[in-house]
Amino acid sequence: MREQATIPPSLAGQRFDRALAQLFQDYSRSQLKGWIEAGQARLDGAVCRPRDSVRAGQEVVLERPAAENVIQPQALPLDVLHEDADLLIVNKPAGLVVHPGAGNPDQTLENALLHYFPEVASVPRHGLVHRLDKDTSGLLVVARSDRAHARLTEAMQAREISREYRALVVGAMPAGGTVEAAIARHPVDRKRMAVKEGGREAVTHYRVLERFPYHSLLRVMLETGRTHQIRVHLAHIRYPIVGDPVYGRRLSVPRGASEVLAQALRAFRRQALHAAELRLIHPVSGEEMHFQAELPDDFRSLLGHLRDDAAARAAGGRI
Repeated sequence: MREQATIPPSLAGQRFDRALAQLFQDYSRSQLKGWIEAGQARLDGAVCRPRDSVRAGQEVVLERPAAENVIQPQALPLDVLHEDADLLIVNKPAGLVVHPGAGNPDQTLENALLHYFPEVASVPRHGLVHRLDKDTSGLLVVARSDRAHARLTEAMQAREISREYRALVVGAMPAGGTVEAAIARHPVDRKRMAVKEGGREAVTHYRVLERFPYHSLLRVMLETGRTHQIRVHLAHIRYPIVGDPVYGRRLSVPRGASEVLAQALRAFRRQALHAAELRLIHPVSGEEMHFQAELPDDFRSLLGHLRDDAAARAAGGRI
């Protein structure tokens, strides 16, 4: 399976293996290093060493060995909001992993796509243009053809695909704003990301949609698309996402909260993050397209409890 990428200015001067780890984050560093040494990852068509430095604008071609590309089709539930010859828009539920990997060898979105749309087997990354974390719900773009994948990937890199999220955070945020903070792998825990000088550029815009006594519902717009970007950035400004098991705070029930709200907060065991809106230009027809996905039931239920609690506090004169 062939995959391609262009070295961005932010990675200029990096070692080849480290640059690949940033560009192809679905694979481990050991995998990528092995493919470099085997000549299956090339830079401007040339075989390079892992320690060789890269320049902005260079083209990377990664040839994944066929033996490592065997993913079985599986008939899993799949919510497809749009389907045409070149494009799919999928509404991913929380709890569904996008790609097979360590601990999740199957039962993923990729397995389902191969079952219902077998033509994506010949498309890079099986048509996936971007991804969502396992416990983030919402909209995903999938290409059904090589031409669509190439154009959508270019559009994503050029920031021409608009993605908007809903996030419920801990803390009554006074106003919206923008976080501009580079993101890289955590220096100790390689499964986590962190705000780090010298990392890849990352920009997140956020606006307050609804404010509760101890929480806020945000509209979040991505300008870049780094791994865990929204979760890392909101935690960085000290408004972590409710239920985030990696970047969030230890659960703390607000003082004076109703028992119903307390139980709802304890029961919400995933990050309250949903990819709600998507705007793009169709990769073949050129049509402007806009998609929306309603909040899932668990998210809406938690918001309902927060609204009830806020109303009760106001009626009782407690806020």
